[in-house]
Amino acid sequence: MATTAEYMEYVCGQLAGVGVLRYRKMFGEYMLYVNEKPVLTVCDSTVYVKKLDCLTEYALPTGCPYEGAKEHYILDIDDGERSREIVQKAEAVTPLPKPRKKKQSE
Repeated sequence: MATTAEYMEYVCGQLAGVGVLRYRKMFGEYMLYVNEKPVLTVCDSTVYVKKLDCLTEYALPTGCPYEGAKEHYILDIDDGERSREIVQKAEAVTPLPKPRKKKQSE
């Protein structure tokens, strides 16, 4: 079942206060950016966060957001306080994406 925009609004509501949030539809699902950093992937209404060393203490369940993806941690977004804490730690170690080079027109 594909993730809905309404579900993404719920996710953003649960994460209110962690920074500037925006999401973008990608490949039929969503990427959630925190302070312009790609921190969460949301697929089939499940919130995934990259397996980072700073998150091992949380003993989160794991899964793959889509076929061929690396294993990620699964975030229980209904636990807003814990989710905010995890997202803040993940955002702190996630680099800003490199700017894309503009294509030269001939």
